[in-house]
Amino acid sequence: MTSAPLAARLRVPSGPLFFPVTAFAPDGSVDLGAYRTHVRRGVEAGAAAVFACCGTGEFHALTPEEFAQCVRAAVEETGGRVPVVAGAGYGTALAVRYARLAHEAGADGLLAMPPYLVVAGQEGLLRHYREVAAATPLPVIVYQRDNAVFTPRTVVELARTDGIIGLKDGLGDLDLMQRTVSAVRTEAPGDFLYFNGLPTAEQTQLAYHGIGVTLYSSAVFCFAPEIALAFHRALATGDEATAHRLLDGFYRPFVELRAQGRGYAVSLVKAGVRLRGLDVGEVRPPLHEPGEDHVKQLAQVIERGYALLEEDTSEDK
Repeated sequence: MTSAPLAARLRVPSGPLFFPVTAFAPDGSVDLGAYRTHVRRGVEAGAAAVFACCGTGEFHALTPEEFAQCVRAAVEETGGRVPVVAGAGYGTALAVRYARLAHEAGADGLLAMPPYLVVAGQEGLLRHYREVAAATPLPVIVYQRDNAVFTPRTVVELARTDGIIGLKDGLGDLDLMQRTVSAVRTEAPGDFLYFNGLPTAEQTQLAYHGIGVTLYSSAVFCFAPEIALAFHRALATGDEATAHRLLDGFYRPFVELRAQGRGYAVSLVKAGVRLRGLDVGEVRPPLHEPGEDHVKQLAQVIERGYALLEEDTSEDK
């Protein structure tokens, strides 16, 4: 665990927020060696934080023991250089258990995933996340998506809850997000954080930035860190030409390919990591591997993305 408060370290990140995949060996077990390499390379490449065992990391497919091993490995590999945020989810009792495992493993914070299966009312959701936040000293970011969608009033109450520091949005309703940001700013002023958590968040980040959501997750950083870093710099410096060039030539084709298969937001990213030379294994069921043709298309998209970086470098000379 690092000493500086998590919210302060995330507020103005020095680079992309890294959501590593979880590596599996051919026999299906967790490959901690490959996972450590993946995390270490990401930090060395310029990640501002490591979000371990979250959606891209197949949280749903990990046993509590595997989860604890991976979070501990991520903490050890970062060595305090950047914060480590761990996933926590399922029903309240299990979410609390995962939160405590993450705390014991040395994590700096939690990303609270939606509750398992049930569609709960706002009162029940609020109670769930408050119990997770009270279970450990770790600051909590609440993940809005699927069956965990909040009214602005509920987010105000979350923002007033000790230990809850932010909201990650995986829904994509910009009207709702604008009303939420406005409500919290008016009724619970402070330093509450907002994250764009849509798959391939770079594709929508210009729109999110317009309503004050400056933080975003980057799955692309897993397999093309230089591209993710270039886009992050372009946003930070107002370089719209570079941002648009990468959106048009890399991110949009990648998103269109990702849309070709269910679960590709994870399995296609994992295929990208393998294409870039690190064998992190396949996804676990119920996810499935992308088809051979889609992997070939992915390789072409990645190649095009790096070519765009070369073009940008040439133009600067």
